[in-house]
Amino acid sequence: MSISITWHGHATFSLNINGINVVVDPFFAGNNPSAQTSASDVAADFILQTHGHGDHIADTVGLAIRTGAKVIGNFEICNWIGAQGHDNVHAMNTGGGFNFPFGRVKMTAALHSSGLPDGSYGGDPGGYLVMADGKTLYIAGDTALFSDMALIGRAGIDVAILPVGDNFTMGPEDSVLALDYLKPKTVIPCHYNTWPPIAIDVDAWAESVKNETAVTPVILKVDETYELP
Repeated sequence: MSISITWHGHATFSLNINGINVVVDPFFAGNNPSAQTSASDVAADFILQTHGHGDHIADTVGLAIRTGAKVIGNFEICNWIGAQGHDNVHAMNTGGGFNFPFGRVKMTAALHSSGLPDGSYGGDPGGYLVMADGKTLYIAGDTALFSDMALIGRAGIDVAILPVGDNFTMGPEDSVLALDYLKPKTVIPCHYNTWPPIAIDVDAWAESVKNETAVTPVILKVDETYELP
């Protein structure tokens, strides 16, 4: 039984949960300036879509059609994916949960916006709790700090994936405060250093996490994998 997390740059991750491949917010090389892997080289059985912005959904339709992956997202995004020619979708909404072959997924709130690349309404943005093999992952999606993260933290989070780049999402300081609410064992940063407006000193952020919380920061290089203990 194993769970691994691979970062592909920006906010795109591949989860391997006991051999099932789950891709989060597909945005790969050719679209993503920080990515080294192209969507054509990625395996996907499921796709978790947090919201509809282009830097999270640019490669979703192509990846889904090529692999046949089921796209999990909010109702509006799933309808949009269907209109692009891929009807293997599972619509959810904030607060709802569902048992998938790889584990249980619960959609959480996020404070952000969500339009789709063609200007269509993208519904509310979200994050996900993924529960499998007695482990709980929290994928925050693009979000500001909000106090209800304390309620999300009651799930008992093993790994939190948080945006830290500022400008479009919470920045380094607020993400450290978020850890006080969430209380995960480990935190992996994302959504930073892709473009100048979200450039930060991620090593300084990690030092703040070490000095101000009991959480272990794990900074992944692009295409590096973290194995859950």
